Amino acid sequence: MIFSKNGPTRLLDRPRFLWLFFSLSGRVNPSAYVLAGLLPLLTQLFLLYQFSRTPLGTAASQYWALAWWIAVVVSTWSTFALTAKRFHDFGKPTYYALISLIVGAILLVILAFFKSDPGPNRYGKRTNAPAES
Repeated sequence: MIFSKNGPTRLLDRPRFLWLFFSLSGRVNPSAYVLAGLLPLLTQLFLLYQFSRTPLGTAASQYWALAWWIAVVVSTWSTFALTAKRFHDFGKPTYYALISLIVGAILLVILAFFKSDPGPNRYGKRTNAPAES
């Protein structure tokens, strides 16, 4: 549990975690984008490392290969959702995030250097939060 000016909050708030990685609404600032973007990447690297440690053709290697492919599919969507929210933070529409499916990790670095729109825009009143309906 961490404490903020609004009182105690949990470190992992499931609805906010799901919003961050799977929703296309709202905005994220550069630091949240980079930190959240590292999680799918590190997950894939860990699974690939585990796969490389096991002898080929064994049940364990098949398990790690399957886990890696599942992580790739989930990571593709979560990276797309994160990138869409990052583009929203400076007023660009969701379809700009399609670039992330082609460029990938390079875009993670590039978007980390763009400043957020100050104040509200059409994608949300504040950064790092879902858009209000």
